[in-house]
Amino acid sequence: MEPLNESLFDAQALDFPAALASALAPAALPGHFDELRGTATPEAAARPAAGPAAPAGPHLHDATAGTQSQSQAQAQGTGSGPTQSQSQSQSASPPPRTPSANPASSAAAPGDKPPLLPPWHAFFEQLGPDGFGDLPRRAVSLERQIRDNGVTYNVYADANGPQRPWSLDLFPLIVSPESWAQIETGVLQRMRVLDRVMADVYGPQRLLAEGLLPPALVRGHPGYLRALHGVKPPGDTWLHIAAFDLARGPDGNWWVVSQRTQAPSGLGYLLENRLAITRQFPQAFEALHVQRLAATYSAMMDGLQRMCPAGVPPHIALLTPGPYNETYFEHAYLARYLGVTLVEGSDLTVRDQRLYLKTLQGLRPVHGLIKRLDDQFLDPLELRPDSTLGVPGLLQAIRAGNVLVANMPGSAFLESPALLGFLPGLARHLLDEKLLLPALPTWWCGERAALEAVLPQLGDCFIKPTYPGIDGRASFDAVLGRQFGRRELDEWAGRIVREGEAHTVQSYLPLSQMPTWASDLGPGHIAPRAVLLRVFAVSDGAQSWRVLPGGLARLAGPDAQIASMQRGGSSADVWVQTHGEVDRTTLLQPQATPASLARHRAPVTSRAAENMFWLGRYTERAENAVRLARLTLNILGGEDQSSRPLLEWLHRMAARNALVPAGVPSAPQSRRVFERALIAELGDVAQGGSVGYSLRSIRQAAAAVRERLSPDHWNQIVRAEADFLRRAAEQAGEGSFATGAALRSLESASSALSAMTGAQTDRMTRDDAWRLLSIGRHIERLSFLANALLAGFQNHAVHEVSGFEAMVALFDSTITFHARYQQRRDVATLVDLLVLDAENPRSLAWVTQTLRGRIARLAGSAPGKLTALSYELPDPATWTLEHLCDPGPADGEDGPYAALAALLAHCEAAAYHVSDAIGIRYFTLTSESLRSVGA
Repeated sequence: MEPLNESLFDAQALDFPAALASALAPAALPGHFDELRGTATPEAAARPAAGPAAPAGPHLHDATAGTQSQSQAQAQGTGSGPTQSQSQSQSASPPPRTPSANPASSAAAPGDKPPLLPPWHAFFEQLGPDGFGDLPRRAVSLERQIRDNGVTYNVYADANGPQRPWSLDLFPLIVSPESWAQIETGVLQRMRVLDRVMADVYGPQRLLAEGLLPPALVRGHPGYLRALHGVKPPGDTWLHIAAFDLARGPDGNWWVVSQRTQAPSGLGYLLENRLAITRQFPQAFEALHVQRLAATYSAMMDGLQRMCPAGVPPHIALLTPGPYNETYFEHAYLARYLGVTLVEGSDLTVRDQRLYLKTLQGLRPVHGLIKRLDDQFLDPLELRPDSTLGVPGLLQAIRAGNVLVANMPGSAFLESPALLGFLPGLARHLLDEKLLLPALPTWWCGERAALEAVLPQLGDCFIKPTYPGIDGRASFDAVLGRQFGRRELDEWAGRIVREGEAHTVQSYLPLSQMPTWASDLGPGHIAPRAVLLRVFAVSDGAQSWRVLPGGLARLAGPDAQIASMQRGGSSADVWVQTHGEVDRTTLLQPQATPASLARHRAPVTSRAAENMFWLGRYTERAENAVRLARLTLNILGGEDQSSRPLLEWLHRMAARNALVPAGVPSAPQSRRVFERALIAELGDVAQGGSVGYSLRSIRQAAAAVRERLSPDHWNQIVRAEADFLRRAAEQAGEGSFATGAALRSLESASSALSAMTGAQTDRMTRDDAWRLLSIGRHIERLSFLANALLAGFQNHAVHEVSGFEAMVALFDSTITFHARYQQRRDVATLVDLLVLDAENPRSLAWVTQTLRGRIARLAGSAPGKLTALSYELPDPATWTLEHLCDPGPADGEDGPYAALAALLAHCEAAAYHVSDAIGIRYFTLTSESLRSVGA
């Protein structure tokens, strides 16, 4: 590679950013098309062919999405049967240059550095008065925006691991109107071919009977679903969303690299990319007449709604594998943007061949499903029996025509690289058209002639698996022949000869390179990176599609030969220019009426409700644990160590809330051992009840309902867990049990939890999901405070000044108590503030009354009316100070303050009982009232 510029700011042309970029941006590697200048650097291959001396450099393989491609040039590689091998065995020549190809794409003379293309020149000239000097600030701002928005991509999803921030480059990939016309026309044509192929394969199968498609690539593919043969989808449309990976060759033309039809990713990430980059370059975005995206998403949703069977309006949901999937952020983001319900398989059920969503109000029909789940996991009854991600009976509902699924299951065989070599012939047969968008030569080694023709060329080709292996992954990793010596190539040749059907060979293409902002190389650097463009075609009605005017550009790492997000790659926004008017359609619907808004109110699924419930419980549990741990450590290091009842009460509370492991000596027995054990357990994520465990549980519950949380709220949760566990790990690594360090960690966690509570209280809509969150918090608070007060009375800790003050502090009521009662400390004041005060949010009366009201609203009762479950909780209106403060006989059977002790025990038991009843009623849907549909 040409050496990178030392610094952009050493030049004297700061007033001319475009000239500065042209002078200092390195050229693309030899043999690669330069997106910045519109030329191929010297020594470029004349065409992508599977022959000797293919140029070195980043290539087209993408480990994330697979690399399937086909030979389109001169329409060979299209047949089957006797003529099939003839077409595959010959080396393809390049397609003729299209009129829309960039005229500047011819190779530059050695030593020349051509000027920037007009769009790039305009982009850099629109940087503003600070020019390149402002780019470092924009890069930092972009990183902060991605982090603050919580955009993540988890390569190997780990329930206990951190989430990796999404990687986005500062510069967009700019596509000219002429280039886009070539892409759009070719992609739409391919979409029609693929849809008709699926219709035939699951219908009359004439393509197989006539030898135009090898049976081994269809019936022999694990993605072919025999259970759907003979099914006709709604609108007679099989494919609603498809992604095509494209690369620009050295000649300036775009070539198809792969296609994804099962559950293509990127539709959500590209939206986030667009939002982030246009915020950094608003003037350039307007000046370049970049086409907007909203109109295509709106058309897609309108088309799906029109094709959905029944339902006015139809209810559409987005099916996700769950929060541990690597692209879950996108699922949540896309569901929110499209206004559809985000669901997991456990949220859905099939009754009487119809699909239903399990909500708090019962079963609600689902008419359309956008699936982000691979086909094999969709239905454990008919597909993978070990799948816990799908919906039992879903294929039955599909066969009955009662639900539209986008895409229809069974499209996985279209993703095989071997199949793509037959598409030109299929296009001629099905459409009587020649494929307009070129693709690379591909040889399926299941044919003898193709096998014999390609074996001598393995050193200059890719070797790829024809079929997916276990869990949808490739049976072996795709490899590039030039990476091996003669001995290893001979071994690969032997494998191919033995198992020809399982291997597909594809020619090599050097990817084009676009400019990127290389902030990791120091301030002010531009570096070329190989780019792979993913574009999307979506249906906007029956047998009608449109191409999203944008896409997701994936960039190879600085030293990588693979454009893969899983291997250190990054992404870039894609700006498609237009010569016409920019479509400024938005998803806003000003014509919506109040009645229609009410009908479209988003349902609360049982799974989301349960996670919200536990999000509230774990948030309260973490606050209680932090407050109790801080109180305990302060007392152990203070002046109240002589109070044995107080120390016994602290030990009892710590053991009951799992802040110390079983068997640890109590505080009165060995204060230091008890203190060290408490500190050591704070960050133990495997110990239920510890602060670290509760913070992790908050994050896991929040991840499952991320679409309901604001970015700020989510970031607070992630940072709180990461910060506390980092502090705990540092402390453990140093072998230190310093009380001061532990208290600082707890203080930081307390501040973070206060921010979470504020977000939950003031920034969330008061729907049933929020009510369950609030109910969860108050159930946890009621049981914790009632138990703490009961324990304090049972061991007489509250009858000493130190124990009295500790109890008031645990209830977070110290300031209120001293302002109201000043120096008076007796049972009456304690009961009045901590039990009976209806204005103290931590008094038992306030918590109980709030719980009763929230439960009643959850069940849909009229204002002021309670439900049967509400009456399971004691009524604070019946509590009196005189009755609760009656000490009773000194030697009474139930001890002193028997009435108060009975009430506290009742409150604690009622909290657990209500929790169980809510789980049965709303989460498992076993209540008779929820089993009214198709039981």
